[in-house]
Amino acid sequence: MSLLDDREEGATHHEGHGAQAPATWLAIVAVLALMVAIGGIAWSFTLQARLATAESKLDAAARQNLALSQKIDDTNERMKAQGDALAQSVGLTQQQLQDKSNELVAEQRRALITTARLAREQRATEAQVGAVQSDVSNVKTDVGGVKTDVANTQADLAATKTQLTRAIGDAGVMSGLIAKNHSELVELEHQGDRNYYEFTLTKGAPAKNVGTIKIKLRKVDAKRSKFTLIVSSDDRNIEKRDRNIDEPIQFYSGKTPQLFEIVVNEMTKKTVTGYLSTPKSAPQPITVP
Repeated sequence: MSLLDDREEGATHHEGHGAQAPATWLAIVAVLALMVAIGGIAWSFTLQARLATAESKLDAAARQNLALSQKIDDTNERMKAQGDALAQSVGLTQQQLQDKSNELVAEQRRALITTARLAREQRATEAQVGAVQSDVSNVKTDVGGVKTDVANTQADLAATKTQLTRAIGDAGVMSGLIAKNHSELVELEHQGDRNYYEFTLTKGAPAKNVGTIKIKLRKVDAKRSKFTLIVSSDDRNIEKRDRNIDEPIQFYSGKTPQLFEIVVNEMTKKTVTGYLSTPKSAPQPITVP
């Protein structure tokens, strides 16, 4: 074989080798693409199966939810109906209970008001009873005191009666009972036989109206227990000179002369105290309003 032939053979061998390489790669690529396609198809089928399963589950869940929702709606309707019935029943019972409660509260309030009123009345009654008891105690005390006073007065009157005396007056007429002090004069007034007018005269003072006459103290001799009076009666003056204590000083007065008596039973250096005694039928002094 010639050199030219060797070159041609080498070139032909080289060209054959170069043509074989791209075909191999194409085959590999094709295989890979086929594998990828097959994998994609398998994955697609798998995904589709999963999606179908998921959709089936979702449909089942939806149907289940729908059924559950219907059951819930039915249950709600039943519960609502039962609730309405129960609410109506409870409402009636509640109204009845409220009415009864209001009635009980009203009764309790009336009872409290009555109790408070009774308590006030009881306190008032107790206060009145206490006051009455106190008044009764005071009355008992007063009655006891009055009894004591009456007993003392009776004893004093009894003693006074024993002390009252009779005397012949300066006109020579037997006098009635004479009083030597105010207590005895009160006893005479209680007997009611004559009228009595007390007086106190002061030496040097003007004549004093006593009953229906006037009397003036002209002179006082305390050492000798004597005094001198000027008696004005029926437009005339009568001098009673040097008279003694407890001595009836007698004179007649009036249109129809009646016996008047003056008794002096106390004396000081300038005053004398006593009373005028007149018959019940003698004129009474005029009282100026």
